[in-house]
Amino acid sequence: MLVLNCSMKLQMLEKTLILSFPESLKVYGALMNINRGNPFRKEVVVDSWPNFKAVITRPQRENCRDNLDHYTNAYAVFYKEVQVYKELLENTNTINWGQIFQIQGLQEGICEVSRTVALSKQVDVKTSSFQMVIHSDPDTLPDVRFRMDPKLTLAYLDISHASLLNETWSRGGNPRCQQYLANLICCFPSVCILDDKGRPLSWSLTDQFATMIHSYTLPEHRRKGYSRLVATTLAKKMHSRGFPAQGNVMETNIPSVTLLKSMNAQFLPCSFFRVIHTPLHFLAKPHL
Repeated sequence: MLVLNCSMKLQMLEKTLILSFPESLKVYGALMNINRGNPFRKEVVVDSWPNFKAVITRPQRENCRDNLDHYTNAYAVFYKEVQVYKELLENTNTINWGQIFQIQGLQEGICEVSRTVALSKQVDVKTSSFQMVIHSDPDTLPDVRFRMDPKLTLAYLDISHASLLNETWSRGGNPRCQQYLANLICCFPSVCILDDKGRPLSWSLTDQFATMIHSYTLPEHRRKGYSRLVATTLAKKMHSRGFPAQGNVMETNIPSVTLLKSMNAQFLPCSFFRVIHTPLHFLAKPHL
């Protein structure tokens, strides 16, 4: 196991990962953030260099002080050889198996390896999968601002909005999530529509993996084109910074799937997988 600290090697890795799209997109997004200031304090682990077979982005150890915070304790994975990835995962110097943590990636073997390794470490594993999408080149995305009510404002999210985002996110509803969302708002691009009192009606933000997440419009303001405006604006913002405008969606979320198709978003052949690992001794605690 090697931790890549050299900026030249990290830039070289970024260029190399492009050759493995789309499977490497999650690691690539995290690495782009690392190479552009590293606001979320991540680092990169490989099995070897330069001919690596597996790469993992992980939080720096000093950024993982809360053993129950799987939002922050998050890893992205890309491998060329699944056995090499399995060996990295088994290594306690690579992963802190004493915490609740999540692994994200676009290769199905990630789930199988997690289940296999977790058995020997007395860790519960929960997996979920989504369709992965990439938004079109910004020149092909429509400018829809002219449709917006002049009383409304197109803006970016503020840390004061974290509570509302936490209440409305399917993965939220707890203090750790609210703090995580506040950190994302401070570190990464976001877009929202504010009413005349400065309250968000519709929004989306980006995460530590440079993924567009939590696209949401308050129920009473739906079917007005706000979601399209927010998604288009954020995708253009990501493209302007050189990032791929990537996102994911549940297949059963028909309104979102329909919207993405109408925006000519590309549905990728590989799925997005999230695997949450919970040491068994945490499961009996009431605060979980």
